Amino acid sequence: MATPFKTVQSWWRKTFSAPTTDEITTLYRDWRNRFLWQRLRLWLWLALICLLSFTLRDIYGLFFPFQELQQLPEILRTQRLVINIAMLLSILICFALHKTKLGRHHPDLLFLGSSWSISLASQLFATLRGFALPDTIGWSLLFLSQAVLMPVCWIIHLLTQVSVLVYYFGVNTALGLKTPIPEHPEIYNVTFILYIFWFCTICDIGVYLYDRLQRSEFYARQELESAYQKLKVAEAKYRSIFENAVEGIFQSSPNGRYITANPALARIYGYSLVDEVTANFTEIEQLYVDPNRRAEFVRLMEKYGSVSEFESQIYRRDGSIVWISEKAYSVRDEQGKLLYYEGLIEDITQRKQTEEELRVFFHAVSHDLRNPVLGTLMVLKNLLNSGGSGTGERGLGTGNRGQGGIIEEVSSQSPIPVSRSILERMIQSSDRQLNLINSLMETHISEVQGVFLQYKAVQLLAVIEAAIADLEPLIAQNQAKLTKLVSADLPLVNADPTQLWRVFSNLIVNALKHNPPGLLLTINATRKEDKIYCTVSDNGVGISQQQSDRLFDLYFRGASIGNSVSLGLGLYLCKQIIHAHGGEIGVNSALDAGTTFWFTLPIS
Repeated sequence: MATPFKTVQSWWRKTFSAPTTDEITTLYRDWRNRFLWQRLRLWLWLALICLLSFTLRDIYGLFFPFQELQQLPEILRTQRLVINIAMLLSILICFALHKTKLGRHHPDLLFLGSSWSISLASQLFATLRGFALPDTIGWSLLFLSQAVLMPVCWIIHLLTQVSVLVYYFGVNTALGLKTPIPEHPEIYNVTFILYIFWFCTICDIGVYLYDRLQRSEFYARQELESAYQKLKVAEAKYRSIFENAVEGIFQSSPNGRYITANPALARIYGYSLVDEVTANFTEIEQLYVDPNRRAEFVRLMEKYGSVSEFESQIYRRDGSIVWISEKAYSVRDEQGKLLYYEGLIEDITQRKQTEEELRVFFHAVSHDLRNPVLGTLMVLKNLLNSGGSGTGERGLGTGNRGQGGIIEEVSSQSPIPVSRSILERMIQSSDRQLNLINSLMETHISEVQGVFLQYKAVQLLAVIEAAIADLEPLIAQNQAKLTKLVSADLPLVNADPTQLWRVFSNLIVNALKHNPPGLLLTINATRKEDKIYCTVSDNGVGISQQQSDRLFDLYFRGASIGNSVSLGLGLYLCKQIIHAHGGEIGVNSALDAGTTFWFTLPIS
């Protein structure tokens, strides 16, 4: 708990601590010098008028003596006019210096000179006349007027005061001079000293506090100006982004009017000017080919507060129809009242045309390529099966009588002997072609429509065992050894078991495909916080960092894949499936150090 002493000490340091060098910047000193120079001119005028008034009083007093002056010593009554005239001349000299380069660049020196010319002139005159002059009224008017009109640079205020008091007390004491006042001849008067001390102290504190306040305000104005300049730059930058953006940017009212729009939005709608968009569209629902789309937009905004990829067909100014995609959110005030909608509009007509072309293309792939491959595969399998247990070398026509039109046509030709091994290789080749076509179709569907998941509570061990069972012939063919380190006590995951089966199958097949025979495979799954962490590891040839960075990219094929006809879709599909489940997938590997594929699955 702070004591009263510490509170006062803290306040004193905060209020009266000397300004540091870094606080008094060159910019502030320049401003303060200009302020002092301007105020000094006003003070010189005031001092001139004040001295003229006293001079006129003294001139008048020569002819018509004032009763209040009769109490002054004789020497002061007779010589006061001379002192005033001397001070007037010094003020006029200061006026002349004020307009020079010296006065402009060093107003503090001119301040000291003008102050001393007034305060010390009477003291020098008194010293030459052999007495001390305690000019209480003159000093009070001088110090007060300076503090009021020039409240900066408290140090020079203090310097002018101390110099006068040092001269009065020091010189007069050294010369042993007395005041010309018979009642109070001594120069050391307690009441006089206390008055002068507190008068000067109050003036200096006022100047210091005002100077400190001005400095704080100056820095605040500088920061405000700097912030304003930054704001102008930022406004210009964002204005440029707004004006030059490729996407249409808009603000629309809840009742269906455009409040603001950028040039890109005007171009999308077929207008040349932004004002035409805000003026012509009084009801935005008129834009949509389907009038219900605006109502659907508003419904989604009310329900979710934002929409993304809200695709619709709209009419342009010339009547043509284009596709747009809207991304918007609701802007509300502090009370939650809806103010307006704000968002982006993108012309996706070209993308829609491309998607339609791709749809047609993949329809052709599905029907014009997949069906012939299926037909060829069926014929080859029938040929292989019809051979029975006979000799390995048969004529193509002889062993397939009664198979239909195609076979009869072949039978009418000369028999072509085909071995069973050739038929098996042809079947394997057709199977690979069919798998490639199916993978290509699945990739296209996942790109356009996303991975479709049928969620259910899944025991991961059962999925892994199913994948291993289906791949046992391939594992045996590659002379690989597979170790399963998966506990049956793992929590259930909410997932699509078929899609997870594909992930494990693809990762196992990928490891077998890219490594020589005799591979050691390890499958593991453990719980980490709210996720299941799965790994498929091998002790194979490993993967370089450059390949690891691109391994899950579409159509990327590793360097170790040899002569495989794979399109590089398996790992890409794995990534799509895991991401659709809300998990992450990655690989840790190095050359000649084996490879570990990992992925996570949320438990809930």
